[in-house]
Amino acid sequence: MLDDLTLREVFHFRVSLLGAISVITITIVALIVLLSVLIVYTPIRNILPGYSASLRQQLIQESARVDSLQTSLILQRQYLDVIKQVTAGTIDLDSVQNLDSLQRVTQAQLVAEPSEATETFMSQYEQRERDRLLLFDNASTRSVRQLCRPVRGAVMSAARPDLRVYGTTIRTAKNENVLAVARGTLVSSERLEDNTFCIVLQAGTLTAIYRHVTKPLKAQGALVEAGESIAMMDGEHDLVFELWESGQFMNFEEVMAW
Repeated sequence: MLDDLTLREVFHFRVSLLGAISVITITIVALIVLLSVLIVYTPIRNILPGYSASLRQQLIQESARVDSLQTSLILQRQYLDVIKQVTAGTIDLDSVQNLDSLQRVTQAQLVAEPSEATETFMSQYEQRERDRLLLFDNASTRSVRQLCRPVRGAVMSAARPDLRVYGTTIRTAKNENVLAVARGTLVSSERLEDNTFCIVLQAGTLTAIYRHVTKPLKAQGALVEAGESIAMMDGEHDLVFELWESGQFMNFEEVMAW
């Protein structure tokens, strides 16, 4: 660069490809270092993806710690108040209790006071239990308790009277005997669509229905004794058993030793 008046050289600099690359590289490195420092040591990092979750977790931990410290501070203040009262002689020494025991007493008092919902539930439960005891104390139930089980096996699905499903499905082994639950008469023995049979046993006011029986052993109208074999199962079909007393459905799992 020349002076306009004297035309003397004031200063000069030489530009080369290597020099330009060096200047650009140094500038880029300086920017990277500056951005890294800003991200690490300033709150700018909170707006970057991935840092917000850790910040939220940290806030939750700090909030829990503050709550814990506040509780400890309250307990310390209560303790100091008790110490001051003891020192001043305003309360008896024997009446001082541990703060933890005081909290437990307070919690026990809260639990001991039943709510309206709790009282309603308890009254309904007691009424349901009384009804259940009355059910198992009547004469018909005492007679049903002496019944034989219809077959040996595993209950696959229980009866659901609320859904109008009155049969209990029982899975049996092959060649398992189906037994009469009481002394009575086989009033019906009909073939079903799947080539199995439906047998109805009438024993006084008691009616027992056996569905999907494979092989009947007694003819319709036969008089059978309690525990006598009336049919057999092939192991492929499940027995569906129903029990009725004077036209009222009875769940045999509840009134019969199974």
